[in-house]
Parts: sequence; structure tokens; C-alpha cells
Amino acid sequence: MEKVDWKTRGVQVIPKDSLDTNTAQTPGMNRAAAINFARVGAQKIWAGTVSIFANAKTGAHHHGALESVIYVVRGRARMRWGDRLEYVAEAGPGDFIFVPPYVPHQEINASSDETLECVLVRSDNEAVVVNLNIEPVEEPSPVRWVDPIHNEEHK
Repeated sequence: MEKVDWKTRGVQVIPKDSLDTNTAQTPGMNRAAAINFARVGAQKIWAGTVSIFANAKTGAHHHGALESVIYVVRGRARMRWGDRLEYVAEAGPGDFIFVPPYVPHQEINASSDETLECVLVRSDNEAVVVNLNIEPVEEPSPVRWVDPIHNEEHK
């Protein structure tokens, strides 16, 4: 069995000032890649950051067959989703957001004076973004998450 060179094929630390903004973008947000195949050889995940300025929102989009996880670091995220962005929920610092494959969605910074900063992880090593032209409903329906394990509703 061949010995692995753990120095070059082991843990990699990607400094915050070396993230790559040359990745798929959606109008209204800034994505920056930290982990993907091209940068570190990742086979099954993509990870990076997302920033949305105060009072800003993204265009509607989906990520194809990929699953996405968003972790809110700072600010307040308002997510809209559905064929006409007819559903809405909010998340704050420390909250996680799960976006299943092909779900049309839009990220909104719910704050008028603070940049929304998030960490984003996707289930493949390439960034797939399909921007959509959707006419959203005026008043989306709020959706609360129900923990299927503990049968509890959360705001």
C-alpha cells in the first residue's frame, strides 16, 4: 500500500482573505468559494460565504440537483420559495436553512442597516445556479418548521 503524503493531501486551511469570487453568482448577493474541486480537490461538497447588503434581495433561482445548507452568521435572512415565491420564513444568527434540490427560492436581507453574512455548503463540488424569471406573489404565506423528531413547532 502506498504511503499518503499527509502534508500535501491532508488538512487545508483556507484564509478568509483568499476566498474566490469567481463562482456562479445571482444578482443581489456576493458568493465566494472556499472549498470546491478546483481549489482543494473536494469531491462531494462546495462551501463558501454569501453576503447580502442591507435592504437587498437576490433574484429567484435554484441549484439544480444540489442540496444547500445556509448557516446565518450575522444579520437576519428572509427566505421566500415556491413556484411564485409564495412561502416565507426567517432565520437569524446561529440558525441553519436547508434548501432541497430544484426549489425556486430568493434570499432577502431583512435588515435595513446590517449586511447579512452566511456560510453556504452544497452537496457537490461545483456551484450550480439557475437564475429564474418569476413573478412573485404579493403576500407570501409564513411557514414554521416542525421538528419531526420532537414534534415541536418553531418560529
